[in-house]
Amino acid sequence: MPVPKSKQPRKQRKFLYNAPLHIRNKLMTAPLSPDLKIKHGVKKLPVRKGDTVVVTRGDYKDLEGKVVKIDLKKYRIHIEGVTREKTDGSTVYYPVHPSNVMITKLDLSDKWRKKIIERKTAIAEEKFEEMEKEVQEKLEEPLEEVEEVG
Repeated sequence: MPVPKSKQPRKQRKFLYNAPLHIRNKLMTAPLSPDLKIKHGVKKLPVRKGDTVVVTRGDYKDLEGKVVKIDLKKYRIHIEGVTREKTDGSTVYYPVHPSNVMITKLDLSDKWRKKIIERKTAIAEEKFEEMEKEVQEKLEEPLEEVEEVG
């Protein structure tokens, strides 16, 4: 993902405002709950309509609901139950940034999303196996004898 190398806030903002849709979708990621992290071997995934999330920050902290709408233009998501009342009495969804939520249930009806999770799980398993081999090799090596000074 092309990320601006500059640390200047104006260039960071420009990157966000001018980002194409395929990059905006990747920026709309949220962390998975600890149970899902262990189950799927993935730390974060892009939020999709139909996922169940819990708000972790802000006025609506600890509220859980389904994602109703995703606004890629404004980088916000709308969640069932996270609403506010307008002055005319009507209720509207309160927009929440995806970094302020945690995914508790994944909507796996999308075959592409299933493939992403399977691919990432396979990569994580390979890394785990490599680390395990390295540990076994280190355990099999003979320890250097320590000379006693005396």
